[in-house]
Amino acid sequence: MGHRAISNPSVFKTGHGILLGSILCTLTALSSGCVSLNTELARKTAYLAQLGSGSAVKIRKNPRNPLEDQLNLFARKGPSPSPRTAQVLRRFSLEELFRSDPNQAYRALREAAEKNAQLESTYAVAEIAYILGVRAGLKKDTDQAIKMYGESLAVSYDYLFSESLASQRNPYDPEFRGACDLYNGSLEGMLRNMADEGFLHPGYEGSIDMMGRRMELACSCSGRWDPEDIKEFLFSSDYEVRGLSNSYRSYGLGVPLIAVRRSDVDASSADEQYYPEGLTFPVTAFFRLKKSIPRGSQTERLICNIEFHDPLDQTTIDVAGIPTPLETDISTPLAYYLNDPLVGTNTVATFALLDANFGKSFEGLYMLEPYDPNKIPVVMVHGLWSSPITWMEMFNDLRASSDIRKNYQFWFYMYPTGQPFWTSAEEMRDDLLQARRELDPDQQSETLDQMVLIGHSMGGLVSRLQTIDSGDRFWSLISDHPFSELETDDETRSHLQQIMFFSPDSSVKRVVTIGTPHRGSEFSNNTTQWLGRQFLVLPNMLVGQQEEVVKQNPDYFNNTKLLTINTSIDSLSPESPFLQEMIASESAPWVKHHNILGVVEANSFDTWLGMRVVGEGDGIVPVTSAQFEKAESEIVVPSPHQKIHQHPLAILEVQRILREHVVEVQRGTRRDHGVQPATYRHGDQSKEPETSDDSPSADKVSENVEGSADQKSSQAEVAPQESPDAGEQTLGEEPEVNQRAAKAVAGNPDFNDNGPPNTKIETTEPIEEETGQVGGVTQGSEPTPSEPKNTSPATSNLTNTGPAKRFSISDQAEESQAAPATTSSAEKEKVEPDTEPSSTSN
Repeated sequence: MGHRAISNPSVFKTGHGILLGSILCTLTALSSGCVSLNTELARKTAYLAQLGSGSAVKIRKNPRNPLEDQLNLFARKGPSPSPRTAQVLRRFSLEELFRSDPNQAYRALREAAEKNAQLESTYAVAEIAYILGVRAGLKKDTDQAIKMYGESLAVSYDYLFSESLASQRNPYDPEFRGACDLYNGSLEGMLRNMADEGFLHPGYEGSIDMMGRRMELACSCSGRWDPEDIKEFLFSSDYEVRGLSNSYRSYGLGVPLIAVRRSDVDASSADEQYYPEGLTFPVTAFFRLKKSIPRGSQTERLICNIEFHDPLDQTTIDVAGIPTPLETDISTPLAYYLNDPLVGTNTVATFALLDANFGKSFEGLYMLEPYDPNKIPVVMVHGLWSSPITWMEMFNDLRASSDIRKNYQFWFYMYPTGQPFWTSAEEMRDDLLQARRELDPDQQSETLDQMVLIGHSMGGLVSRLQTIDSGDRFWSLISDHPFSELETDDETRSHLQQIMFFSPDSSVKRVVTIGTPHRGSEFSNNTTQWLGRQFLVLPNMLVGQQEEVVKQNPDYFNNTKLLTINTSIDSLSPESPFLQEMIASESAPWVKHHNILGVVEANSFDTWLGMRVVGEGDGIVPVTSAQFEKAESEIVVPSPHQKIHQHPLAILEVQRILREHVVEVQRGTRRDHGVQPATYRHGDQSKEPETSDDSPSADKVSENVEGSADQKSSQAEVAPQESPDAGEQTLGEEPEVNQRAAKAVAGNPDFNDNGPPNTKIETTEPIEEETGQVGGVTQGSEPTPSEPKNTSPATSNLTNTGPAKRFSISDQAEESQAAPATTSSAEKEKVEPDTEPSSTSN
């Protein structure tokens, strides 16, 4: 994957043992000083690990084709007409001729159909042409194959869109869907031949000589990617997804493709640095017959376009005034990207854990889609011994929802997980600021000021530190002296200042923490801390830096232990005063928090595999640490620590939160909450987290919810999130009833309330209701926002004449006009999962 590769524990299955063996060898080599970690070594290790884990995609023996059974495409005798087409041949007395001379029978059938335009005969022409194209392809007769695919494509297009056939068209007739399949199949056959000749790319122009007419083609690119970004196209139908739980496809017209991005794209654009090498993305190819120039003394000319659309940007197009859905596949290109061994295994994450200097070359923000100034960023932050690709399950599911992908863009943050989490938080703070400067230098994008952070495990701590004003509270943990009196060099002074003194990011408006050790974890104990100090290689800048500061400043520090913490394992100790101060600290008043935690049975299979470290909890983080009383909503999912963020209930909860966020942003208002500590119930035992004295009290209600098919039951205690006096407040106004914010300001004279501007996103489409069922959801005081429904080889005469131009399409959802109904604290609520009708599960 080059210098910005990322790794994936979600595909890390039976290769666990192979990778662990490699890790042990690597640890031994590191401790002896005879090896240094680098990308070449990582790739070799990744290939070994993939031998046991398998691939994220599997190549099909035959491409997926819905016409396979209907036309006997792979039968020993070759493809044959469907029963209805065979009947049309009999009606025109062409059945025997088709057996002896199929090409002559086709010409006669087409002439007869042109004299008396009927849907059934038009369909038969398209089907026979397709069959002849397949037969020619099997005989390696490229010229004949592409001619007949062109014939079938043009005729099936007439069947679907010709005005002369409009009165006869019946969308309930199975032949109508069959015509769509013929259109898609003949287009794919033509594109495969073009790809073999190197003509399948934006900007191609050429022609195909067919039977008595000529098809003139031009290829163009529509959407957010530039034509020059595309290195090549692969066919989604050639692959079967294995590395993702769900595979999302929608049905319509067009051929889903995998676009492989070029690695030598001009790096002058601001967003270029954020794309990983080898990135692939979905594209749908669509054939449009623009006009037909009738034949006179010359051959009839069909002026046509092949359009490459981004299905994440546009799923419906207009054809002759008819809204037409595109056939899409957004999961196969993602799985293909994960198939790279360096991406599809945990190797890079492991190396970045062991050697922070190695990890620095991969650190930073990643984007898997083009930057869009009109969409709200969701930044996903991984945890210990992990990397951004751990989010691919959630990412795949979230962007399958049309309203989510319409309003959000997903960014991923990677950092060396061996260093203390507060060091990673400081680096993320700088990286977010730098991205804002580069992507929006003139501060024109309002959506960048509505950012959502989602952090798993230690990533939740890194994320929450983006929302806190430090004042001098963290510095006072290690010294009673003013920072200005510290004696050290400028580099060390600057580094310590950035870690200990920081302000909340005014662009971050919401944080979701998942399986986060808010109060530390017993995973950080004497044994693991000792191992961490032996084997984790820290950034060169940190090595010996803190010890030198202590020597230069005797009697200056009151807690040198905290100052000299160098590893992430040490930083996660339940005894860490830094964590205790974080719990006591208030976030900026414009930030909302949500929390998701996992619980597994003590004797469960997942617990056994995960080597349970703690008592009641997810195996790594106990319930008492994973709970966060200041969260506005909190749910419990039955999952071990490593998989909480990939659990369907967690993903559904994130969907709910993101929809709630969009509604608030669109309204330009937000509701002030009297935040209540969420309670937790597991089995017959009921526990409540520790609460601060100033936490407001409220009645608690329990809610029984149904889980998925896998988990038939799960329970979560729900706390009402809205005080009786809660009211609406316009963004940017001084909060009057938010007690937490008032205390944060009053307790810190240096607190700088750079609250968000009064921002409202202009919208164009209403948000409608989608249904589903969510288990274990603790609802906040905001009613669940309503959700939108889904609208649902080439011949030698092919020539290449030039590039195509790019144009952009932006699409946003409009604020819902319906007033959402409020729900009482005692009311039970069911929310159905957001699944599009077209989504399928592997």
